[in-house]
Amino acid sequence: MTDVSIVGVGLIGGSFALALRAAGFKGRIIGVSSAPAIQAALEHGVIDEALPLSEAAAVSDLIYLAQPIERILETLGVLDAHVRPGTLITDAGSTKRAIVERAAKMIRRGRFIGGHPMAGKESRGVEKADATLFRGRPYVLTGRDEELEKWIADIGARLVVLSAEEHDRLVAVTSHLPQLISTALASAMGAEDGAARVAGPAAIDLTRLALSPYDIWRDIFNTNSASIDAALGAFIGKLEDLRAKLRSPEMQAEFDKAAEAARALRR
Repeated sequence: MTDVSIVGVGLIGGSFALALRAAGFKGRIIGVSSAPAIQAALEHGVIDEALPLSEAAAVSDLIYLAQPIERILETLGVLDAHVRPGTLITDAGSTKRAIVERAAKMIRRGRFIGGHPMAGKESRGVEKADATLFRGRPYVLTGRDEELEKWIADIGARLVVLSAEEHDRLVAVTSHLPQLISTALASAMGAEDGAARVAGPAAIDLTRLALSPYDIWRDIFNTNSASIDAALGAFIGKLEDLRAKLRSPEMQAEFDKAAEAARALRR
């Protein structure tokens, strides 16, 4: 692999470029993005040069789509005409089914494997890119590729292979549901006069995700609504169950079971 194109040079795309370089990649890293993002990426040494999508695709061994989900879907519609036969295309989209289905219809000359690094920050932009962002984090792939898996290991991530459908079902619980819980909690606290004056670390921690911008989440909700609806339904049911047990000795068992699940998440 000698030439890599990052399409969407923001936090994730920029971090992937920096992580590749830190892991020993000696080839050329090309950026495809908006003019301000390209300028910042060049200034911070994240990419070596910038090219239009068609030119970058024609010379790349790996194309990494790190755009918002709807933009990834659009790019997949035009990308295959420009790639060389066998070019590996992967993405970093937060949902997978819609992307994998689009790729199956549109990618013929290249070969596509869906991806999702389970990493990020509240802040956005290539200026916040970090070569260590993926270390110790799960990195989901929807298919197998020896070279891509090697680079994922080299950047310090932990490979998880899932179908697109299983990925979307699981992240609805582990990622999308926490965002909505945080949003709802912050809204409830904001509606309660005086809550901010007594808010402690728990309130601050649990509302951190409510700072996330909606434009990131709009595409997630649009492409994973069924799984998110199921996760919300299960969570609301659990809240109602806890509500019914507020004065019951059974609450001890709920706390014990939840604590064990929380410990398992941290192992």
